[in-house]
Amino acid sequence: MTGRSAASKTASKKRRGRRAALEEPSVDAARHLETYRQMVRIRVFEEHANDLYLTAKMPGLTHMYAGEEAVAVGVCDALRRDDYITSTHRGHGHCIAKGARLDLMFAELLGKAAGYNRGKGGSMHIADQENGNLGANAIVGGSAGIATGAALSARLRGTDQVVACFFGEGALGQGLLYEVMNMAQLWKLPVIYVCENNLYNEYTHFEETTAGTILDRPRAFGIHTAEVDGQDVMAVATVTAELVERARQGEGPSFLLAHTYRYYGHHVGDIQRDYYRSKDEEAHWRSERDPIALYGAWLQERDIATADELGTIEAEVRDEAEKAVAFGLDAPYPDEGEVTLHVYA
Repeated sequence: MTGRSAASKTASKKRRGRRAALEEPSVDAARHLETYRQMVRIRVFEEHANDLYLTAKMPGLTHMYAGEEAVAVGVCDALRRDDYITSTHRGHGHCIAKGARLDLMFAELLGKAAGYNRGKGGSMHIADQENGNLGANAIVGGSAGIATGAALSARLRGTDQVVACFFGEGALGQGLLYEVMNMAQLWKLPVIYVCENNLYNEYTHFEETTAGTILDRPRAFGIHTAEVDGQDVMAVATVTAELVERARQGEGPSFLLAHTYRYYGHHVGDIQRDYYRSKDEEAHWRSERDPIALYGAWLQERDIATADELGTIEAEVRDEAEKAVAFGLDAPYPDEGEVTLHVYA
């Protein structure tokens, strides 16, 4: 017989459905514009964070998320407020996408008592429990255990909550990730491992540090996998929605590989990036693959928004961010008496 199998036909229908979701404008234009606003909000936040560091107003280090906005926003768009996320040292975008306020985030970055962690977490340790953000983590791959534990908690409590665990491709070298993926698959836990492959482990191209194929690693545990263009927010949201649904239905964990790119160096003090990646490469991603520009063009092509309307959104976000920075700068530092508060030893 030359006819296609039932499985093949079903897969074809699913692909057509995904294409339709990407190609046809949603009736909910307001949601599209909010998605765009969230991406711009992350970009503008990072611009201010970079300036605060370079003008010596912010202590410690910070790691920019600019260029990767579509991953955080697309994934969180598929989550409910009571779903959980865990984040990384490059976590500002995840925090904002899950609903964090810019003023409280800037206060945290600046070490102020008004911040999410009373100024004690700083750039790499922001948590926002009210929005399901269990925290950023400076340890590479360190939040994988937290995410898997949260998924186990949801299972034991009998809820249908889902956990999204963000990490970079550098975490593929950490043993903890494989230990918890093994447990998650054995126990069919509702966790989505989101690998943001921005091509570089600190200062080294991932192909020089990662043997084999990335997706072969979760597949070795029998974990369901998906791969997506991390610069296409609609694609990320569509694929993530499918993974979230299977997790809610008790079908176990999944692994989402998102291909993306960081515009800045490994951290704001990384002025050597010209030695490990070319200016032409950076220019290509900024001019041809920018997630905000791509989504803005998509919205205009489908008459969901005009260029002026998108410009208005950006202006509103910039005003919001400037007020948030002022709030953070004016906020008081924690009292010295708090040095032993909220610590375990």
